[in-house]
Amino acid sequence: MNRARAKLALFVADVFASVPRKDQRAKSDCYLRGLMVDGRRKSIQAMAERLPDGNEQNLQQFVNQSTWDPMPVQRRIARRMVPRIGPDAWAVDDVSFPKDGRMSVAVAHQYCGALGKQANCQVAVSVHAVSDTASCPLQWRLFVPREWADDPVRRRKTVIPEEIGHREKWRLALDTIDELAGWGLVPPVVVADAGYGQNADFRDGLEHRSIDYVVAIRSDVTVHPHDALPTAPAWSGNGRKPQPRYRDRPSAVAALADDHGRGAFTEVTWREGSRGPMCSRFLALRVRPAGVRSRRLAQAAATDPGSWDGVLPEVTLLAEWPDGAEAPTGYWLSSLPEDTPLTELVRLAKIRWRIEHDYRELKHGLGLDHFEGRSWTGWHHHVTLVTAAHAFLTEQRLAPKADTADSPSTRSSTPSRTC
Repeated sequence: MNRARAKLALFVADVFASVPRKDQRAKSDCYLRGLMVDGRRKSIQAMAERLPDGNEQNLQQFVNQSTWDPMPVQRRIARRMVPRIGPDAWAVDDVSFPKDGRMSVAVAHQYCGALGKQANCQVAVSVHAVSDTASCPLQWRLFVPREWADDPVRRRKTVIPEEIGHREKWRLALDTIDELAGWGLVPPVVVADAGYGQNADFRDGLEHRSIDYVVAIRSDVTVHPHDALPTAPAWSGNGRKPQPRYRDRPSAVAALADDHGRGAFTEVTWREGSRGPMCSRFLALRVRPAGVRSRRLAQAAATDPGSWDGVLPEVTLLAEWPDGAEAPTGYWLSSLPEDTPLTELVRLAKIRWRIEHDYRELKHGLGLDHFEGRSWTGWHHHVTLVTAAHAFLTEQRLAPKADTADSPSTRSSTPSRTC
């Protein structure tokens, strides 16, 4: 116990070095211990009761009213953890916190992933460094619903900064990536679920930042074959010159993959699961995403938009057809080079399972969603402290002498078979 306390003290001294006051750094240590000790509820009152040096009033003030800046702490955690994890990708995701009432900062009736339906909740966008063996959240953005943008009463009571308004989640994700780049951290590749991968603007934003991606999409996304070419009718010389367009209707990725048949899919093993190798059958095709938005983005990116040749960018479509399924069940788009091995595409497409572990530990073990305060400041302080606790535990697991056996909470919920 004393050895663990000493390790935590060294961690806090480094990560919270930007916090100016010694008593505030001591409260950081106390709060992190409260998050990590056994106990189902990680509210401030419950933690204070469990800790020998816990003082509820002091911890409430430290989290909800204190003016220490969480951003340098988050920056130090990110810079410390990225080299330790050695990420293969950064994962973009969002997490929801069910809430009662309407006065918690940025709460609204919206889709709540934690409940699987529309409900009263807060939503935050997160970016995680991910490898096959470890992961850690690097940054968070609290999503401010549109109804909060013009609600001066609630904004004032929850102390939302004036410059903070409504921004779509995909924009928050790109903002976060930009901020991390300002800290000297750049992703090897970005992975995301269909909530982000579906969005042509999000993919375009990554491409403009020269960041490759492997992102999930829905089955109804439409594409053209890679060898399809746009054509333009002959110009009569009168009126506007016709622009080149793809004359054939695009195909939904589900139909395109199904048309190739099960025999075109190759069995791939992407990692060792708790019950053996994880494997399924996959197919990679070169395609050109279709749709009005994809066309407009491609034209805007052209050197001379006025004389654009109409050719849409080419990417790789990855499809999964598990044994026993009547049709393909999963789809991803990737901007990685055409010669990227199929096994690597699959491994990156599936690597998001690691952040399922993040969220389970952050929520159920470390009380990410147990915060009972209502303010913008309190929420960001709490999330930063929970991230620090998670980073400390991740470091201990990565230590050479740490027990690395998977616990039940680290096992993937991916419904793929073992070989």
